[in-house]
Order: sequence, then structure tokens, then C-alpha cells
Amino acid sequence: MAANTVQERPRVQRKVNTQRPLPQVEPERPERPKGTSIFELLDRYTKMDTLFQYGLPVKFLPYIIYLMIVGLFYIGNTHYAEKTIRKIDKIKSEVEDLRADYTTLAADYMEASKQSEVARKVMPAGIVESSSPPYQIEVYGEEY
Repeated sequence: MAANTVQERPRVQRKVNTQRPLPQVEPERPERPKGTSIFELLDRYTKMDTLFQYGLPVKFLPYIIYLMIVGLFYIGNTHYAEKTIRKIDKIKSEVEDLRADYTTLAADYMEASKQSEVARKVMPAGIVESSSPPYQIEVYGEEY
């Protein structure tokens, strides 16, 4: 038969309801002299303590959400307007460049289409300008 293998367990101390030690309280700082800072003025004139005395007033929540949405819309609209203005300025500069190119090309075309310029350019091909004036050929209805 097998030998007895049961061993005695070490005793564990059970938890007992005892009083917790009190936290160390820091000594109070000397009170700052009251001045006229921005936060003091806000606190003095807005009376926010009475508004939040019993917690967050839920009855104002729809108004706050509405104001937040309007504010976000306003900010987004401002960004969109600034982006549009930047685009307009960029396109204006491109239009000015294209207008200058058009003016230059139109002037070159007008210069190149003059009769004297055309005659000078076709001279190497052996084509010369006619010295006799053109005349009109009349065809009567029966001949045609």
C-alpha cells in the first residue's frame, strides 16, 4: 500500500475588518492675497458656483450642443473661405501669365501675317509677289 502523503498546510492569517490608517493631511498653505486676476473677476461677476451647485445643469445641454455645432460650422466656413481665396489668387496669377502669353503670340502672329513678311519668307522657295493687280472674271449664266 501507498504511504500517507497528506501534509499539514501552513496557517494563513485571515483578513479582519480593521480601521484603515488615515491619510496624511498636508499642512495648509498660507492663503494668497486676493488680487484682481482675470479668473477672480470671472468668478466674481459670473457666479458660476451657484450654477453648478447641484451638479451639471442638464437643461442647458441642448443649447450648449447647438452653440458648439454653430461654432464648428463657423470655423469650418472660415477655413473653406480662406482656402477658396488662396485658390482664387493662384488662378489669378495663372490667368495673368496666360494673358501675357496670348498678347505676345497675337502680336507675333499679326507681324508674321503681314504681306511683306509673307513675301520675305516664301522668297527662298522661288515664289515672288505679283506686280500686276488682280482682275475679276465675269461668267454669264449661259456660259456656266
